[in-house]
Amino acid sequence: MKKNIVMITNPVSGGIDKSEFIEATALYAAKENLNFVLYETTGDADSKKIKEIYNTFKPERIIVAGGDGTIKLAVEALENAEVIFGILPAGSANGLATDLNLPKTLEENLTICFHNDYVEIDIVVINGKKSLHLSDLGLNASLIKNYENNALHGKWGYALQAFNTLIDREDPFNATIEANGKKFDCLAQMIVVANSQKYGTGVTINPNGLMNDGKFELVIIKNLDLLVFGKIITGNLPLDTEDIEIISTDKAIIKTDRPVSFQIDGEYYGLETELNISISAQKMRVAIP
Repeated sequence: MKKNIVMITNPVSGGIDKSEFIEATALYAAKENLNFVLYETTGDADSKKIKEIYNTFKPERIIVAGGDGTIKLAVEALENAEVIFGILPAGSANGLATDLNLPKTLEENLTICFHNDYVEIDIVVINGKKSLHLSDLGLNASLIKNYENNALHGKWGYALQAFNTLIDREDPFNATIEANGKKFDCLAQMIVVANSQKYGTGVTINPNGLMNDGKFELVIIKNLDLLVFGKIITGNLPLDTEDIEIISTDKAIIKTDRPVSFQIDGEYYGLETELNISISAQKMRVAIP
């Protein structure tokens, strides 16, 4: 009996045609004498269909070609499955792939997906929703909302929206944060809930973050003028300033004085006034270089 390997792709993520990924993965599976099963997401009952495919074919590994959103969809659908995920970065936001230092070429990533050892990474739960990577309240979430509503996707779309969002940005919000047995108030333009170090654009926001330490960080950005924003984008996070504070914890509550834009792993979730954040007992197994 041949073993099965399942591939999940999102045909529309990142505006990238996935046929090259699919062909290369099917060929690799044939070479490894594995039965290749493809599932393309449609946005309609994907989670249920992914569960059904897993239960039918019982693969040891699942290969995901897409961005952070597609990976999260697969992980959420298979939360109790003993399965290793392999990632082929192919979305508009590939933050998880960036953080795992996955290589740039399809060939190298395929070898990792099929063969390499895995690491178990933490899953952060925010108001009952899972975050594998970076979520935030405030300015960046507004940027993502604008980006989702904009016809121009890819890096240029992001850059253009970043500029527009900064210029139109709202006043800072007041936040009350409970973490590590302490409670304090702060004024912020953005609060990042970080399981990892950097955004998919390669921008480091949480320099000491580890994805498998049982903790997440709250990165509180109090002032985000063009100068600070420029430093963050060019990879020079100004940690020695009053502008940024980082708290490492395994549980937190954030309350804001008004509804603030919120995003999880690059997907806009609307306005929130309270976030309850913890670490899930579930871990994600992902193949790494």
